[in-house]
Amino acid sequence: MKKDAVVGIDIGGTFVKYAIIDISANILAEGSIPTDKSDNLDDFLDDLTTTLGDAIRKVSAITDVRGIGVGAPCGNYKNGCIEYAVNLKWTQGKQVPMVELLQKRFSVPVAITNDANAAALGEMIYGKAKDMKDFILITLGTGLGSGLVTNGELLYGHDGFAGEIGHVIARENGRNCACGRRGCLETYVSAPGIVRTVFELLAEYNHPSELRDYSFNGLTSEIIYHAATRNDFIALKAFELTGKLLGIKLADAVAHTSPEAIFLFGGLAKAGEFILKPTRESFNNNVLKNYQGKVAIELSSLPEGNVAVLGASALIWTELNKGKTL
Repeated sequence: MKKDAVVGIDIGGTFVKYAIIDISANILAEGSIPTDKSDNLDDFLDDLTTTLGDAIRKVSAITDVRGIGVGAPCGNYKNGCIEYAVNLKWTQGKQVPMVELLQKRFSVPVAITNDANAAALGEMIYGKAKDMKDFILITLGTGLGSGLVTNGELLYGHDGFAGEIGHVIARENGRNCACGRRGCLETYVSAPGIVRTVFELLAEYNHPSELRDYSFNGLTSEIIYHAATRNDFIALKAFELTGKLLGIKLADAVAHTSPEAIFLFGGLAKAGEFILKPTRESFNNNVLKNYQGKVAIELSSLPEGNVAVLGASALIWTELNKGKTL
């Protein structure tokens, strides 16, 4: 008897990764194609259809592919479009009706959302949030993404873009953000954000630091982490300040959704206690007393390498279970 499976697709700025996955998170087939091989949308879709179609046929003897879940920058669950994604050449600054286009080519249900929302669903289907109805997942990478789950449902809002914690204002008239505003949280709490913090600290303090040997473009959050493990003052201070800001804004977020837990995921979260400790301390110092002692802040259990496609597959599993796309 064939087992049910779904396709998870992660559309990134450089590569599109895909995997055929069963409900137990077993990856039956996987691969990738370049995102920007062509500026033409039809060429991109032809390439994806050919490559993914071959993968589906290879496992067709043992699986029935029930649907396709897509995680993409500016992916809007409500209208099925990728909306004005500046890092995808073939969008040409327009809405791309990706759900409709993929349904025509593969004749199965399709759903789309942004990458952070997909990761939250991945945590709910495959990770530590399996038995939770209310939680928040924060992705700490080149930006700060967030997925908010309330009463077992991902929070989308009326237009599909709810839950942008990365774009709450952390500092009035602060750092320039790619969104066009100033002082957004992700300009401080992200991999590039902590690099910027380090250089501000290097200018402020005279303490010896191995980080003084790096150029701005050569420094990474991983290098800062390794310096912190060697008790580098500047590295430790950078994590302290980063966690403090994150904790304050998570305390604000809790007042809106009252989650059972908050999970941190992504490159910056790999720093473990260096980011967790100051975040928890700041959170506890700033959260409303009603919530104190009730909200755990933990690292995600999702595997780093496959989280995007797992999250995308979780999206379509969720939709199929609700019967919305059947």
